[in-house]
Amino acid sequence: MIWADREAKRLKERNLPLEWADDMKTPSGRIHVGSLRGVVVHDLIYKALRQIGVNSQFSYVFNDMDPMDGMPTYLDRNQWEKYMGFPLYKIPSPVSGFESFAKYYAQEFIDVFTSLNCHPKVIWSHELYRSGKMDPIIRLFLDNAEKIRDIYKKVAKAERKPDWYPYNPICEKCGKIGTTNVYRWDGEFVYYRCEPAMVTWAKGCSHEGKVKPIKENGKLPWKLDWPAHWKVIGVTIESSGKDHMSSGGSYDMAVHFCEQILHIKPPDAMGGYEWFTIGGKKMSSSKGIGSSAKEVSQILPPEVFRFFQVRMPISTHLDFSPYGNTIPDLFDDYDRCLNAYFLKLENKIPKEKAGEVMLDFARIAELSEVKPLPKQRIFLPRFRTIANLLKTKNNNFIMRDMGQKGSSLSKEESEILEERIKYAKIHLENYHEKSEIRNQRSGSFSFSEKQKQFLNVLANNLKTKKDDFQKIVFDSIKEATIQPREAFTAFYQTLTGKPFGPKAGDLVKELGAKKVIELIGQNREVKKETTSRLFPTFDRHEIFSIDQTLAKKYPTISIGIAVIKGLSIKKSHPGLTNEINQFIQSQSQLSNEIIGSYPEIVTYRKLYKEMGLDWHSKRPSPEALLRRIALKKGLYEINTCVDAYNLIVMKHHVSIGAFDYDQLKFPTVLRFPKSGEDILLLGDKEPTLYKPTDLAYFDGEGGYNIYFNYRDAQRTCVTEQTKDIILNIDGINGITRDQVERSLQESIDIITKYCGGKVETAGIASAS
Repeated sequence: MIWADREAKRLKERNLPLEWADDMKTPSGRIHVGSLRGVVVHDLIYKALRQIGVNSQFSYVFNDMDPMDGMPTYLDRNQWEKYMGFPLYKIPSPVSGFESFAKYYAQEFIDVFTSLNCHPKVIWSHELYRSGKMDPIIRLFLDNAEKIRDIYKKVAKAERKPDWYPYNPICEKCGKIGTTNVYRWDGEFVYYRCEPAMVTWAKGCSHEGKVKPIKENGKLPWKLDWPAHWKVIGVTIESSGKDHMSSGGSYDMAVHFCEQILHIKPPDAMGGYEWFTIGGKKMSSSKGIGSSAKEVSQILPPEVFRFFQVRMPISTHLDFSPYGNTIPDLFDDYDRCLNAYFLKLENKIPKEKAGEVMLDFARIAELSEVKPLPKQRIFLPRFRTIANLLKTKNNNFIMRDMGQKGSSLSKEESEILEERIKYAKIHLENYHEKSEIRNQRSGSFSFSEKQKQFLNVLANNLKTKKDDFQKIVFDSIKEATIQPREAFTAFYQTLTGKPFGPKAGDLVKELGAKKVIELIGQNREVKKETTSRLFPTFDRHEIFSIDQTLAKKYPTISIGIAVIKGLSIKKSHPGLTNEINQFIQSQSQLSNEIIGSYPEIVTYRKLYKEMGLDWHSKRPSPEALLRRIALKKGLYEINTCVDAYNLIVMKHHVSIGAFDYDQLKFPTVLRFPKSGEDILLLGDKEPTLYKPTDLAYFDGEGGYNIYFNYRDAQRTCVTEQTKDIILNIDGINGITRDQVERSLQESIDIITKYCGGKVETAGIASAS
C-alpha cells in the first residue's frame, strides 16, 4: 500500500462528516516548481479519501492580501519598487488582461496544476476578508492580544511589545499593509502608525490613523492568518513543508492558537512533506530563484511530471535535474508502473511479495492519471529509443520504425508516440550531453578556492575508496563543504569543458576513475597547492589549548584565537550600523529553507545532535542570527564589538565568541565538562548544569561558554567597559581551517575598525 492510501485509511478512522484538504501560497511572483508538491500531496489525499467513500473537499488559497516584500529579479525595479509593501491584490498586473499582480502570477500556477489533473476550489484571501467571514476571528485575536503575545514568547521564543496587536491595517494614506503597526485596540477601532523603518524592504509614510478591523481594511499576521483560514474554511487536513513543521515554527504556533483561542482541532498535517528542489537548489518565488512550475512543466508530459511526484513518499526529498539520463530514466520508471497497471487489468499480478510490489506500481500509475488510462494494454514506445533514433532519423521514419510492435499503431498509440517525439526533441536540444572529454577547459572559466579544494578531495577519494562513483562524488561534496551546484560546475568543467553533463557517477564510470584523476591533475589551477596561511599555529598554551580527550573525539577541530587589547567599545557606531543594514538588505531573499541548506549550519546542527541537543530549540549562533533576518525580526544592538563580529558570523556562517580578557583566569581550554560543573549564562538567574558531552570553553574559574559558542557566561561578557578581549572562532568537521582563518581575519579587521585596539597575538589552534 502506498503512502497516500495509508494516510487516507488512517484519516477515515476519524469518521468526520467532511474531510477538507487545503493548501496555500502567496503569489509574490512566478511560483516555483517546489510549490507543486503541496498541491499534488493534497490532491492525492483528497482523491484517495473519495475512492474509499469519505466525503471530501479540496481547496487552494492564494494569500493575495500579503504585502509585496521582495522585488522579483525579472521586473524593472524603477517601475515596481513603488509598490513594495502594498497588498498583492492591489498591485497592477505586469501583463494586461489580469485583475492584479497576484492574479497574473497565480493564474500561471493554476494552469500548471490543472494540467496535472489537480482541480482544487481556488480561494482568494482578499475575497475571504472582504466577505466579512474573518471579522469575528480578527476581533477574537485582538481581544486576546496578551495571550497571543505570551504564546509567541513561550512557543517561538519571540518577544512582542506590550502595545503590539495582531493586525496590519492598510494605511489609509499610502495604501501599504507591510509597514503598519497597531499599538491600541479599543474594542471598535485599531490605532496604528505607518512606520518609515519597520521593515527594510518598504518605507512607511508616517501616517497615524484608526480603522475598524473589518473586511479588507487589513489582515492578520501570517502565523495567525493561517489558523484563521482553517477556522473559516473548515480545513481538516493541511500539510506543509518541513520548514513550517519544526518546533516553534509556523505550524506549531498555529496549533497553539487553535487550541487556546479558536478552540478548534488543528488540521492533520501528516507529519509535513519534504522539499522539491531543482538540482539541489531551494527556490523563491519573489526572487526568481530556481525554476518556475511553468518552466519545468514544459519539459515533461503532464502524466510523467505528475508521476515523478506521486511515486515518492511524502517524507522523501524530491530533487530533479533534467540533465543526462534523468529524463530517459524517469520515462522508463513510468512505463514500468504502467505495465504493472496493465498486468492488474489482465489479472496477471504475481503472488506474495512480488505481487505486492507490482500492485503498488499499478496504484502509482492510477494516481498519476492526467487523462483516462487505457482500459487494455497498449504499445509504449520507449523514450530512450526515440531519443536515439532522432539523432539520425526524422519523425516519419520513427513513426514507421515503431511499427515493430507487429501491427500498425492505434490512434492512442500514435498520439503517445508523437508526444514522446516532442519531448525527446526538447531533451536532446536542451539537456542531453554526450560524455565528451575535453583536454582543455574553456579559457573563460575560473575556479574558486572551494572548487579547487573539492576537486582535490574527489581525486583523493577516487584513489582510496571502492564505493559506487555517485556516492564518492556526493561524499566529496560533503567533505569539502561546498554547495552542490558549485561543485558540479567545477566537476563538469574539468571533465567535459561545460558547466553541466550526464549523471556524475555515470560520467566517472564511463571515463574510468584513473582518467578522472588524470584530468583533475592536468588542471593547473587545481594543481596549485595553497600553502600560504593567514595565521600561524597557535601554541601559547598559557592562553589557550584544546584538551586531548576532546581532540581525540573531534580531530577536525580548528579554533581561531586572537587577543586584542586597548579597545574603546561604544553602544553603537553609524558606520557599523550602515554596514549591518546593507547586509540585511542584501539578504532580502533569505528564508529558513536557504539557511538550513548552508553547509556550515548543517555542520553545527550535526554537532549539536552529537551533543544530545535539539537544534530546533537551541540553534547555533549563525543560524539564530540569520533566522532573525529571514523572519524580519531585526537584530539586537549590543555594542560595537559584539555587533561587529556578529556581522562576520552572518556573512560566513561560522560561530564566533568574544570574552572579557580581564575577567578570565588563564589558561583557557576547550574541553568536556567535569561532573557537577555549571555555568550562569547571560540573562539567566539560575546556573545551567553542563552535560558530559557538551563542548565548552573553560578557564580557572569554570565554564565561560556553552555548546560551542551558543551562549556565554555573565562574568566574561563583553560590555562598553571592556578594554581587552579574547576571540574564539569555532571550526569543526566541514568548517575548515581556511574558513576559520577568514572569519578570524575579518573579525579582527572590523573590531579594530570600530573599537580600535591592537592585536597582541593571533593564530589557529588545531586538534592535530
